[in-house]
Amino acid sequence: MRSISFCFVLLFAAVVSTAFAQETDLVKYVNPLAGTANSTTPSALKHGYEALTNYANTAPSVTTPFAMTQWIPQTQAAEQKCIPPYYYKDNAFSGFRGSHWISGSCTQDYGSVTIMPITGKLKTTGYAAQFTHKDEKSTPYVYRVNLPSYKIHTAVTATPRAGIIEVTADAADSLYLLITPNSDWGEGYVKVDTKNNEIYGYNPAHRIYQGWGKAAGFSGYFVIKLEKKIGTNGMFLTDNSNIPDSLKGRKNKGAYVGFRVQKGEKLHIRIGTSFTSIDGARKNLAAELPGWDFEAVAAKCKAVWQQALKQITVNTTNTVDKHIFYTSFYHAMQVPRLYNDVDGTYPKFSSNYKLAKMPKGGNYYDDFSLWDIFRAEIPLFEILKPTYVNNFVQSLLTKGEQGGWLPIFPCWDNYTSEMVGDHTTSVISSAYLKGISTGNVENAYRLMRQNAFDQPKTRAEYVEGKGRRALNSYIKYGYIPLEDSVLEAFHKMEQVSRTLEYAYDDYALAQLSKKLGKTDDYDKLLKRSKNYVNVFDPSTGFVRGRYQNGSFIKPFNPDSKQTYITEGTPRQYTFYVPQDVQGLTKLMGGRQKLETALDSQFIKGEYWHGNEPGHQSPFMYNYTASSWKTQKQVRAILAAEYSNGPGGLGGNDDAGQMSAWYMFASMGFYPVSPISGEYILCSPLFDNVTINLNDGKKLQIICHKKSKNSMYINAVKWNGQAYAKNYITYANIVKGGTLDIYLQDTPDKNWGVNPAQQPTGVPAAVK
Repeated sequence: MRSISFCFVLLFAAVVSTAFAQETDLVKYVNPLAGTANSTTPSALKHGYEALTNYANTAPSVTTPFAMTQWIPQTQAAEQKCIPPYYYKDNAFSGFRGSHWISGSCTQDYGSVTIMPITGKLKTTGYAAQFTHKDEKSTPYVYRVNLPSYKIHTAVTATPRAGIIEVTADAADSLYLLITPNSDWGEGYVKVDTKNNEIYGYNPAHRIYQGWGKAAGFSGYFVIKLEKKIGTNGMFLTDNSNIPDSLKGRKNKGAYVGFRVQKGEKLHIRIGTSFTSIDGARKNLAAELPGWDFEAVAAKCKAVWQQALKQITVNTTNTVDKHIFYTSFYHAMQVPRLYNDVDGTYPKFSSNYKLAKMPKGGNYYDDFSLWDIFRAEIPLFEILKPTYVNNFVQSLLTKGEQGGWLPIFPCWDNYTSEMVGDHTTSVISSAYLKGISTGNVENAYRLMRQNAFDQPKTRAEYVEGKGRRALNSYIKYGYIPLEDSVLEAFHKMEQVSRTLEYAYDDYALAQLSKKLGKTDDYDKLLKRSKNYVNVFDPSTGFVRGRYQNGSFIKPFNPDSKQTYITEGTPRQYTFYVPQDVQGLTKLMGGRQKLETALDSQFIKGEYWHGNEPGHQSPFMYNYTASSWKTQKQVRAILAAEYSNGPGGLGGNDDAGQMSAWYMFASMGFYPVSPISGEYILCSPLFDNVTINLNDGKKLQIICHKKSKNSMYINAVKWNGQAYAKNYITYANIVKGGTLDIYLQDTPDKNWGVNPAQQPTGVPAAVK
């Protein structure tokens, strides 16, 4: 009887597995509204503050992966820092915005245009339409909303550089379109061209962070084509209440066009966008969206997302987990942003309206939130889309060549020096070490070395954001002392965090220098990668602010936010030594002390998942004698810090980093040290994961559970053979294969505890 039951279970499992494998509609699991409300997760409620961390700051974007422009229902009209175009709490729709909002960020939109349909009497103020969430349907490929007050319903869909809006009249009436370039600086321009039946315009972009308020040297351009001949038209002045006092009186212009429509009539509006010119927007529109068939464009957009999402299939009976996974996948593919037109033309980096052209087949990208995405998002796409990553890397190198220095955090196609660290170095070094990028490595190395060893010759260049902040202090003292307030930075001070992150970046460049045979640089950089030691206080067991004379700051509280720590506490940042966990372990007094320190963070509730510096710490138990605690803590974070609702992300999604963390952790592996190519194993959330790699290869991760509650690893096999390591390498992953993970209900305190089977931190290319 037992064997018959067992056979039945196997047969049932096979049927279920087959059913999952045949599932083709993955887009239905994406909820673009996730993260658009105030965060409700435990760590956000304890550690978050204001818009910086209380909102995920995502938006319900209709777009394609890594597109130039996202089309977002607008409920917030301004282009202001930390305010996305859409909040779930709002109930007034004011148009579809062709947006360049950096998803999940606390930055601001730029170069955007909004198109609002209204009916009845022409209004150019107070025209926002009330709506409820029952009136809207949000997907990655189309957003639809019913506007009862205007007796219309409207929708938008997208291509990478263009969008098409459909307006359906529910009653015969006058229909107007209000077109607004969203310039908080009062510089938006729009023109109605009745001869060619189009509207065109632009919105000059301005820098934030270093160089705040200066012209960015390019604009967001748009060209609007109408299916119906323009009738009534004119200009209006928009509200300029958000314009800085110095620019009061400069009015932002908008335009309107009007038509007479019958009940059931549909009006289609096609919009092309560009960062180079009005002509560029026109060419992009002609190439990507030549026709008026809204449903055909929406179907194509949906197919693009299906193709992107099906690169990973996850099998589980828990549909909520599936929703969170594919929503995370969608969020992870919002930025970096495509910047070049269909013919390859793009605005030169950090220039004044100068253009350049990409080589055939290449694309230029910007909006790199590098302090965030170097940790998990870029490593994710090193596996999934190495061609994209190579384009990202070549874009970063192009910026370095055009601007003279590699940027730290390039956004708005300019230097910003936002956040701390120099993680361009990590991304570029990693791509070359993994063989993703191969071209002109010497030039890449030259640019990275300049950032690591030199400062700009003129103060003006430094003030503009070129070079590492406080590099001279870092080199002189082996850490950044508290006397150096790092004045020429948006994030001033934060000396300990800078020291820790520079040390990691030095390690990344050291590995590439070793591969290239640059022994002298390797020795210097490897020594500097140990600089974390210089801000570690042995008397407390935490990193701590330090003066030039070597003394540590007093008083000291490891669990309160400090000016020398970036958006966190000393306890949270103490574990940020991804390049040398063994060295940190020794500094703390051994593996047991590291484990105890990690325990204290979780026991005290001091782990803050909503901010990046702690993202690696739950996986660091795999460097101790209790690997099972990684499995426990990661599962707890997956359960507590993510949900499918609007408030289900614990803090800024930060250009997809939070989402990429979920994807890795739920699949069962995570890159603690991105440069190393080593991925820490944990217990997958799903029964089966299949990752479709290049050249038809597949990585399959299969969970074998003793019960439905099993979450602790007791054995692993790689391609059918026993596998003792508690990590897997990039080289193994990209070759494809099968990773069998066996789970039980109670911790296996012997699995993964042998130091010889734990990560080394050394990339395979230089071992």
